[in-house]
Amino acid sequence: MVEILPPLPPPDPHSRWRFLRDVLVFQLKLVLGNLQNFVLVPVSLAAAVLDLFIKGKHEGEKFYRVMDWGRRTDEMINVYSAIGGYHATGGDNEHAMYGDFTVDTIVEKVEGAIVREYAKGGTAANIKSAVDRAIDGMQSHGDKHREKFDEAMQRTDDAIRRATDKFKPKPGFDPGKE
Repeated sequence: MVEILPPLPPPDPHSRWRFLRDVLVFQLKLVLGNLQNFVLVPVSLAAAVLDLFIKGKHEGEKFYRVMDWGRRTDEMINVYSAIGGYHATGGDNEHAMYGDFTVDTIVEKVEGAIVREYAKGGTAANIKSAVDRAIDGMQSHGDKHREKFDEAMQRTDDAIRRATDKFKPKPGFDPGKE
């Protein structure tokens, strides 16, 4: 007897745009994170130097305040939110993120304005349609090279794993005995 399976659900028409959005937002967040690091390096060093010369309530008070500020801004940027971010793995010490003070909230507001324009059938709808056609064309040509790309990615992944395995401690290694 032949089992008849139910038809596959239609592909999500918005998945491509979620992917493109995630790529763009990730790049924006990486830039913001780099700007944050660019500021934190000299500010944290200055705070540490001040802590060496000016006694506070406790050792390293200014430095740890800068570190806390850096952690909170990291949470606000939340670089990896597309795959869960802080809230997927956050611990007890995680600061709560407040609505209007995150990159994701700002992006959602901009995205909402674009979606409203799209719903009206305006320029956003025409641009989306044209970009969809262009990407469909690129993907149809790219499928010819997919196997080679997948093999190259697998070789790269294997090489990275071999390189990182060299740094793993051997079973039974006790750093206190050496």
